[in-house]
Amino acid sequence: MMVNRKILTLDEFTIQQMRAFPHATGELSNLLRDLGLAAKRINVEVNKAGLVDILGDAGEINVQGEDVKKLDVYANNQVMGVLKHGISCAGIGSEELDDFIAFDDPVSNNSKYVCMFDPLDGSGNIDVNVSIGTIFSVYRRVTPKGQPVSREDFLQAGINQVAAGYIVYGSSTMLVYATRRGVNGFTLDPSIGEFSLSHPNIQCPEFGKIYSVNHGNFFQYEKPVQDYIQVCQQKTKETGGPYTQRYIGSMVSDLHRNLIKGGIFMYPATKDKPKGKLRLLYECNPFAFIVEVAGGKATNGKVRILDIVPTELHQRSTLFIGSKGMMEELESFLQRENA
Repeated sequence: MMVNRKILTLDEFTIQQMRAFPHATGELSNLLRDLGLAAKRINVEVNKAGLVDILGDAGEINVQGEDVKKLDVYANNQVMGVLKHGISCAGIGSEELDDFIAFDDPVSNNSKYVCMFDPLDGSGNIDVNVSIGTIFSVYRRVTPKGQPVSREDFLQAGINQVAAGYIVYGSSTMLVYATRRGVNGFTLDPSIGEFSLSHPNIQCPEFGKIYSVNHGNFFQYEKPVQDYIQVCQQKTKETGGPYTQRYIGSMVSDLHRNLIKGGIFMYPATKDKPKGKLRLLYECNPFAFIVEVAGGKATNGKVRILDIVPTELHQRSTLFIGSKGMMEELESFLQRENA
């Protein structure tokens, strides 16, 4: 059988990227490969979740006040485990943990990076076999090397991210990650157990036909958001519409689709959640970085997501993110209200 050597694995791709920077230490490449390993392990359990006793609730409440799913716990342990046993991560923050964890050992204390992640986004959909995912972001530590990392290493504005990415466990399993050089997607080839480059240099189309929002909360949204949603529904063929509403309820799946096809994703404030629901550090920042590198935009309705300086690890935020042209349409409505 002929092997197509034009297809690069994740390992080969990160090594190739490292060659472009002669002074690179390889720590970021190692960290990304560690995350790829965790993704493979999680993927195995996701694919057989209906056959083993890891569906449903774990009987615990996480720091967000939400029921913890058994697969959530497994995914969190896998990501934390590979990063702790690697040589490139000084500490982690997880949506499932109350506080950050510093890997206080000689190797980790001299590592350059910290990692934050949502181990299993959309886990409320586990029991009904809807696509779910893992989200991660990587920052360069700001405390001196040689000592354990501290809270200030994690409370950085999103613009300081070195890399960010996600894994979507769907009809195929894909790992997409961004650095400032671009966004690239890798599909897991089960025949060899490797992520292979399938979507090089992803660019988010300037316009799309999809808007993603929870219509069930329509009457809780502020009027400018309601007005924009109605425009999405009422567009004519002459103005490029109407847009199609698609909302899975699994953020990774919704944003992955919109990144590839073009679209806008909205999670506005509601009367019940005036500060928004999504986590700034674990969900908003990573996707804002990915989408901006791909040519899109992301705001909280007033300011750029990546410019927000967090004050707490589990800070929540509203989020509007997607194709540049569609975001500018939305912003024209939001600016009227702000004015």
